[in-house]
Amino acid sequence: MSAPLATPLAPRAVPAPSRRERPGLRAVEVPARRRRPRLLYGLVAVAGALAIVGTQMVLSVMTTQSSYELAQLTSQQRQLTWQKQILGDQVTGLSSPQYLAANAAALGMVVDESPSYLRLSDGAILGAGKPAKGTSSVDPLRRGGVANKLIAGTPLVTEPGATINGSTATKSTSATESVTPVPVTDGLPTVRTR
Repeated sequence: MSAPLATPLAPRAVPAPSRRERPGLRAVEVPARRRRPRLLYGLVAVAGALAIVGTQMVLSVMTTQSSYELAQLTSQQRQLTWQKQILGDQVTGLSSPQYLAANAAALGMVVDESPSYLRLSDGAILGAGKPAKGTSSVDPLRRGGVANKLIAGTPLVTEPGATINGSTATKSTSATESVTPVPVTDGLPTVRTR
């Protein structure tokens, strides 16, 4: 008798590992080869760095230039302020009562020793009411009580050779020729150069 043929055995099912179990060893993947950096990216990075450095240099030069311009304008403003003060002193001297009286006398006006006044409310004349004499006892050119240094060398209107103190007029300095004080910078006087 012969033995019955063996039937092939059905493959046995392997149970799936549960999620609780940690997987065992596994094969490590081969790392991908590193790509070589592209030349374009390198050029863009270098160009960006050069642009930043160039921009910083341009801004630095502009800031320095504006600082020099500001210093120059400050110096110019200081000199203009001094010239303004000098011109103000000249105007003050020319509008002084002594200079006005001297010019009035040079023009032929006389000071009346007994002045007359006009009362505006009723139009009455108070005082002597006579015209002044041809000569005046007040001489503003030579008998001023205090000499005015601001107008000592300034010529009179009608007599360019005469001054308020009676001497001959010297060359008057204009605003551009006037002597300005030495500029003071940081507490020390400096010489103005051009």
